[in-house]
Amino acid sequence: MPSTYSTDLKLELMVTGEKAGLWGNITNTNLNILQQAIGGYEAIPLNATTGVTLTFSNGTTSDGKNAVLDLTGTITTSVNVIIPDGIEKTYIVKNSTSGTHDVVVKTVSGTGATFSTTDKGTKLLYSDGTNVVDVALASPPGGSNKQLQFNDNGSFGGITMGTNEQILSTDGTTASFVDNTGISTGKAIAMAIVFG
Repeated sequence: MPSTYSTDLKLELMVTGEKAGLWGNITNTNLNILQQAIGGYEAIPLNATTGVTLTFSNGTTSDGKNAVLDLTGTITTSVNVIIPDGIEKTYIVKNSTSGTHDVVVKTVSGTGATFSTTDKGTKLLYSDGTNVVDVALASPPGGSNKQLQFNDNGSFGGITMGTNEQILSTDGTTASFVDNTGISTGKAIAMAIVFG
């Protein structure tokens, strides 16, 4: 029975008794692919009008298997970065393209995540095999106005931002920033950790 290949990273899966004398080379290649998927970085040049389709070649390293993709090039219209259907993988993607056009990271037949015309930032994305989803790193836990609070009774709860740089607790008490050097606490807030 010949080798098969894993669905997402296309690792070579050998069967017992096969490929005598080649196991070391094939195993090393598989380990290089895993390294690429966990910590690999690659600058991906986009075609000015068509973008790029990422590759997932059987049994070898390829651009779509990298953990971090830095999208480069000058684009003259909105373009797509295509991940083949059926691939499940996470990515950190940076939009370093020149030009004020959308860049959409998507699967062949599904929906995707969009870098808008002026968004030259970085996104944490994952492909579920059908669509590409933006994890939205810029949003704090609980939504745009929810933060993390640790109450003096040892419990956790939500807090919101008030006026004049105040942090409002769930029971309405406040903790104000003092000259950006410290926080004066209200009765319900022993510690506030603000994301964003």
